[in-house]
Amino acid sequence: MIYDITHTSTYVHAAPVASTRGVIRLLPRNDDRGQKVDFSAIETTPTPHTVRERRDFFGNRVVEAQVNTPHTKLRIVLRARVEVDRPIAPAAALTPEWREARRLAQACNSLAAASPVHALFPSRLAPLDETATRYASESFPCGRTVLEGAQDLMRRIHADFVYDARATKIGTPIAQVFAKRRGVCQDFAHLMISGLRGLGLPAAYVSGYIRTLPVGGLPSLEGADASHAWVSVWCGPAFGWIGLDPTNCTAVGDDHVVVAIGRDYSDVSPIDGVVTGSGEQELEVRVAMIPVGERR
Repeated sequence: MIYDITHTSTYVHAAPVASTRGVIRLLPRNDDRGQKVDFSAIETTPTPHTVRERRDFFGNRVVEAQVNTPHTKLRIVLRARVEVDRPIAPAAALTPEWREARRLAQACNSLAAASPVHALFPSRLAPLDETATRYASESFPCGRTVLEGAQDLMRRIHADFVYDARATKIGTPIAQVFAKRRGVCQDFAHLMISGLRGLGLPAAYVSGYIRTLPVGGLPSLEGADASHAWVSVWCGPAFGWIGLDPTNCTAVGDDHVVVAIGRDYSDVSPIDGVVTGSGEQELEVRVAMIPVGERR
């Protein structure tokens, strides 16, 4: 599947801003799991005075931009074309028993970016939480494989929690998400990660996009989609990292496009920055992920 992706973030300031310095993590990444970036570019209005692209520790593409022109509106646009042809995930029963997967992860002596050790420990937005650990433990009885358990946990989160965009904010504690049983994709990913790490299983946070299928035969709507988040679970050295989407109760496949990978949302937030100015600001985000050929 080939997708054309447009992601537009527009900041409107109540008072003129003297300058803005931003860190942008919107460029999709190539990977060895069947994702290839044919084209990608960031457009910023006003035009930035300095722009630099680099890769962070996890291999994510990061753009640093400095806008020194006074402005009341800042627009950042990603345009990309991405090919996705992911391999079929292994049968869950073939992956290691979950306690063996835990032992293998803890015995790993690699500090490479893809090593499971970086996803074993609590992080700022995915701390260990006793309630989340107990909840996750119900999916991992003795003898169950790591992927079977992770899939069961994904299904339970999907069944037990309600998607509600007004229920939480970025940084809402996991305990509060669990108490409300409501949230959005970031919350469900953090909850699943916290539960898995509480059992000693490596789990990483993935940001990106998911194809939204049109309803009732209607065409896809420009700007109707949004950024998405899911979980990558380490299933032993023979199988590596496998993506699971608790929001949609599905394995990560050709409908998902990966942008960045980290320990939690704070490692992969789409746009961070410092604004020199005062007053409130409003943010509007519009995303379109359209398969090539549907435009005809």
